[in-house]
Amino acid sequence: MSKKIAIIGGGNLGTAIAEGLISSRFVKPENIIVTKRNIATLSELEKKGVLITDDNNMAIEFADYVILAVKPFQIKEISEQIKESILAKQPVIISVITGIWLKDLVEMTSPELTIFRAMPNTAIAIKESLTCISHQNAGKPQIEFVTDLFNSLGKTVLIDEKLMDAATVLGACGTAYAMRYIRANIQGGIEIGFSAGTASLIAAQTVKGAAELLLQRNTHPEQEIDKVTTPKGCTIAGLNEMEHQGFSSSLIKGIITSYKKIVSDM
Repeated sequence: MSKKIAIIGGGNLGTAIAEGLISSRFVKPENIIVTKRNIATLSELEKKGVLITDDNNMAIEFADYVILAVKPFQIKEISEQIKESILAKQPVIISVITGIWLKDLVEMTSPELTIFRAMPNTAIAIKESLTCISHQNAGKPQIEFVTDLFNSLGKTVLIDEKLMDAATVLGACGTAYAMRYIRANIQGGIEIGFSAGTASLIAAQTVKGAAELLLQRNTHPEQEIDKVTTPKGCTIAGLNEMEHQGFSSSLIKGIITSYKKIVSDM
């Protein structure tokens, strides 16, 4: 891939994106530049051939695509610093900043720019993210490039931006929900006789396998559940007890509560 990419903000997320792009071979290291005030912390990326700098404007002049990966409270100040360079170079902007909408980015830059908003989750660190993407003024080549970029870091879905808050709950908060389920599985496993380490391995791999069944077969969860529930069996007995205790209901209520919290805080 010959396109050059600037990552403004070499924190955990920006670094994870750079690492993923290199290891997936989506782009050559020398075609990536990462910025941070303290560039000493980016030494590992530099060893791999990535360009590093504390000059955001220089990074923008270098790039065809600019990924904004700074903290939400930093974006206003940084946008003022880089606006002139952005207007001069006219790169495609990709924001992975939580809570910053396309309209906010337009106000900080220009309504003529091609701008993407992307919401990955923490699994981007191991190239297993689910990234939701919305855009403005984007043509087919730009959409394909950005989709391919994040597909190299997991899987993607294009959504209307009005669903981004809901996507945050399902795709980002959802990681914590899944972890809590796994933790409960581990606790149950210990109670029925396994060591913590063995219970953790069984629980995590089982959830990973279940998810892969849905992703690879494109089936509904109930279809896979039916395959392991036999009449008068232990699986249906456990499932029914969980439902009696409000398992599905509590999960749905938790998702809706998280969504209401996001909307009310806007």
